[in-house]
Amino acid sequence: MVTGAAGFIGSNLVLRLLRESENVEVIGVDNVNDYYDVSIKEWRLTEIEKAQNLQTGGNRFVFERGSIADRDLVNYVFEKYRPSIVVNLAAQAGVRYSISHPDVYMESNVIGFYNILEACRHSYDNGAQGVSHLVYASSSSVYGSNKKIPYSTDDKVDNPVSLYAATKKSNELMAHCYSKLYNIPSTGLRFFTVYGPAGRPDMAYFGFTDKLLKGETIKIFNYGNCLRDFTYVDDIVEGVMRVMAKAPERQVGEDGLPVPPYKVYNIGNNHPENLLDFVKILQEELTRAGVLPEDYDFEAHKELVPMQLGDVPVTYADTTPLERDFGFKPSTSLRDGLRRFAEWYHDFYQKG
Repeated sequence: MVTGAAGFIGSNLVLRLLRESENVEVIGVDNVNDYYDVSIKEWRLTEIEKAQNLQTGGNRFVFERGSIADRDLVNYVFEKYRPSIVVNLAAQAGVRYSISHPDVYMESNVIGFYNILEACRHSYDNGAQGVSHLVYASSSSVYGSNKKIPYSTDDKVDNPVSLYAATKKSNELMAHCYSKLYNIPSTGLRFFTVYGPAGRPDMAYFGFTDKLLKGETIKIFNYGNCLRDFTYVDDIVEGVMRVMAKAPERQVGEDGLPVPPYKVYNIGNNHPENLLDFVKILQEELTRAGVLPEDYDFEAHKELVPMQLGDVPVTYADTTPLERDFGFKPSTSLRDGLRRFAEWYHDFYQKG
């Protein structure tokens, strides 16, 4: 079961599962809301449908349209399909949006995740085998105002600077509680600034492209003195695939009670990029792909501005535990990733 199946990461994960697995049934859940351009979400679902139609290995995709905040829907999906692995990627994303629209974050990220946890708990009822692994999306935002870099999963994360970050931290706490009480193997993944083709239009690289194309000025926060650990979406999906296949082991402690089968990992590029360098590479790749003309005056369309509320100056992932436990480290360069995005943007918007 993949929630957020029409989302950026979720749709790419579903595609990988359909193309590379054997005899797997993927249950996708998504409410396809209008937080950003719905046509992108529908395009992603169309790509999944195409992959499904090409299948010869017995794989199957089923889509249930609805919100994980709808407990009846979640229970219906669990009872009908009895998923063995659950990947919860459905969430209301965005740091700044959480300042102006807090209600939707509580609904999706807290109540929705609670519904998933309860369904996982009851999947063991009456001696059923139940969910063997719950994987869920957390975020680098949980590190908040931490000064120490790179960010390690051993660091305390008690200082969120946005409601979005607070909801993601709450997911980790809730998952730990359910892992302890009900012995549910769970793994949280703190994603670091995910980008790529058909990504979220509210992300900087996508928004910059839209504005430049319209001749508008792009605002570069903290006067360009920001570092971001940009992570290409294929690297994120590779990490998720590896984590899905290796659930934390169930163990019994000296007190005879379960030791929580619970893990949290960073998935980031482990190589933060300066925001000004990022903008320079984006400009070059947009020109190369024909999105913008070669004589475009980029300097006239840039404005350096102070840090915005809810933002942090640096994100930087320590991925040592991920490398140790799964033999994997994201490796796609920023230029390669932005090149693929620029080519997709040209084909999707300018070729139609």
